[in-house]
This record gives sequence, structure tokens and C-alpha cells, in this order.
Amino acid sequence: MTQVATTTYEAARRPTFYFIGVTTAQSSIMRVFPAWAKHLGLGDVEIRGIDFKPHSSPEAYREAVRFLRDDPLSLGALVTTHKIDLYAACRDLFDEIDDYARIMGETSCLSKRDGKFVCHAKDPITSGFALDGFLPEGHFATTGAEVFSMGAGGSTIALTWHLMQRSRGADRPSKVIVSNRSAGRLEEIERIHRELDLGVPCEYVTAPRPEDNDAVLARLSPGALVINATGLGKDAPGSPLTDAAVFPERAIAWDLNYRGDLVYLDQARAQERERRLQIEDGWTYFIYGWTRVIAEVFHRDIASSGPAFDEICRIAADAGKPAPRAAS
Repeated sequence: MTQVATTTYEAARRPTFYFIGVTTAQSSIMRVFPAWAKHLGLGDVEIRGIDFKPHSSPEAYREAVRFLRDDPLSLGALVTTHKIDLYAACRDLFDEIDDYARIMGETSCLSKRDGKFVCHAKDPITSGFALDGFLPEGHFATTGAEVFSMGAGGSTIALTWHLMQRSRGADRPSKVIVSNRSAGRLEEIERIHRELDLGVPCEYVTAPRPEDNDAVLARLSPGALVINATGLGKDAPGSPLTDAAVFPERAIAWDLNYRGDLVYLDQARAQERERRLQIEDGWTYFIYGWTRVIAEVFHRDIASSGPAFDEICRIAADAGKPAPRAAS
């Protein structure tokens, strides 16, 4: 029997797109989406945020998802931070689950098509676009370096999948290392990596303290890709590293965040010259993540490269890109 949304959620009065996150009101998308909607000719549409604390109760996620499924003018949603927890709590509520979501046990996109409520995982696509945009050509084939991703959520599952693809030939990391504060998430990503069986050695490190991540950093090769995928610096204060951490020479430091305190990026910038680091924030990842979901929810073709994509990027920057942080 179809369940009616509770009064916690107000029925949409016009076509509405949702952002399920932690601090959605602070996101640049609240300014960028209206500009994109005008550019793309989406009509009289609205964006609304739904905030949950990380690892909220399954019933809280189910209530929100039932509302989105049953409300006629609620078109779909982008999910961040809660990708794994929401999928685990709600998978029986979807009419269709795409292959990526099923394999990776997470969802970043909810949409409706032909009367069906569909769950997608877009991160394997969007993280691939972002990574290939800044990684030097043949980086891992040249350096033989590792990938170290701090945080074992959906983003890390997706980006490690992309980097381990056999189609990359020799341009794959020599090792994938994933750390997380608790063991449960590591067990899940280890299971997924084992089932994918892509032939890249993997290591899983329980790291309840930033010092534990510092210790991993100290044994990485020159050129290692070091990723903050924890949400620290945006969803919660701080960094997964201490200020005493030392990056490998010529490392690539990537923060999936583009807004917040961005302590991890400050730590990398403090060593940028001495260690010859390449430093990347999450802005392009943000653009790819949102445009792939908008394309799915609104059933539009949106460019992912070339002049049309450059225009999407320009509109986003003009509407909502945070000002560069002053060097500390």
C-alpha cells in the first residue's frame, strides 16, 4: 500500500528538486541552481534542502524518501554524505536500482521516469570526470604511486573503482589505501573491492585519530594521490590529518570539499612549495556531481566537456563560487 508522506514534509507546489545533505543552506548550489535552471530552460522549478546529521536513523531516511516518491511535484534529489546509509535504509522503496548503485551499495541520485522511482549512483561517473581533469597524463604509470583516500564512504568507493579499472592499463595506482575512523565502513568497502576483483592491491586502515592517517602518509611514495573524503572541513570541523603530517614529495592533495574551513587544504598549502605539491579542491567535482544528477532528474542532455560545459562552469562560478581563501 502506498504510504502518504507525513506532515514533516510540505508538498511541493511547483516542480521541486531536493538536496539531501548536512548543511544544505550553505551550499553554493542554492545560488547556482537557479542560474543553471534559467540557462537550461527548466522552467518554474525550485530547489529545497533536506538536512540530516551523518548516520541518522533509517526511519528518518525512509520518511524523506517516501515523501519524495509519493509527492507528485517532487522530481528527485541529489544525495551527499548519506549515500550509503540512505541506500541501506531505503533500497526496498525504489522501483529500479541502477547497476552502479547495486554494486557499490550507495546512491547519489533519486529520479522519476515513466512512473518509476529510480535510484542511481552517479559518483563513478562524476569522480572519473573530476579525476581525469586534473591527473597528469600517465600519472600512475610514471610514478608507480599509491592512492590514499581518507574516508570510506560512497565517494571513495566510486573514485577507487574508477582508478582501478583495467581499461586504464598501466596507469593505475600501485596500491589503494583507505582509512576510516570506524571499522564497519572499511569492511563494506573491502567487500566491494574484493567482489570487483580489479587486480590492484588494497589496504584498509582503521584510523580513529588523525595521527593514524599521518602514519600512513609517512610511508607513501612520491606522487601519491592523497584524498580527504571524510567531510571534515565542511560537514564537521577539522582535518583527517594533524598539522605535523608530511605529504610525500610531488603528491597530489585533493579535498572533495570546496567550502567550509578547508583545514586539509591549508595543511597542504603550507607544504606546497617545499614538497612540490599539486593541490585540488572540490569545485569541479561539485559541478560534475550536480550536472549529472540534474540531467537525470530533468531528463536533459547536459554537456560534460567542450564549450557548452565551459559555459555551465562560467555560470556556476559567477553565481556561487566561494572567494579564494587567503593564505594563512
